[in-house]
Amino acid sequence: MNPTRRGLLVVDVQPTFCEGGALPVEGGNTVAERVAAYAAGHRDDYDLVVTTQDWHIDPGEHFSDTPDFVDTWPPHGVAGTAEAELHPALADLAPDTSVKKGAYAAAYSGFEGTDAEGHPLATILAEARITEVDVVGLAESHCVKETALDAVKHHLATRVLTDLTAPVSEELGEAAREAMAAAGVVLEASRG
Repeated sequence: MNPTRRGLLVVDVQPTFCEGGALPVEGGNTVAERVAAYAAGHRDDYDLVVTTQDWHIDPGEHFSDTPDFVDTWPPHGVAGTAEAELHPALADLAPDTSVKKGAYAAAYSGFEGTDAEGHPLATILAEARITEVDVVGLAESHCVKETALDAVKHHLATRVLTDLTAPVSEELGEAAREAMAAAGVVLEASRG
């Protein structure tokens, strides 16, 4: 039997998704601070820490001047801008690797991203022999949900730490939690 190896997936904790950003989630800055504090206090609990970032260059119809906020959005997470960098609260995170996604597509899931060498997230996790992941970040109703659902599809025991994320709206958050729970994602608060 393979030993349990844990990964922490820090999804899209970027200024673009926080108050003052192009596509803000209410409570985004608070989530960033909580994620940073949790990661600092629990770094030894994880064999691998990975960040994901929206890093859009030309994502086609994902960007719109008249967004419907379902399939189309105002420009956000534009590659090379300060808003697309990791949130300043994560300055001391020191992730083992970072994955960027969505250069030329919508890319909600971190599993659609690659690291600087072009390795997909699934490969990174497999090479590190990760067996279970905790998913945190923004937004619970979109990229956190899709990353968690893909983690399950990759046969990883998956948990979303509910106090370290926030949805675009409470209604979308509720729907996301139902979808994740139905897929086998464990939803629970972090332990300090």
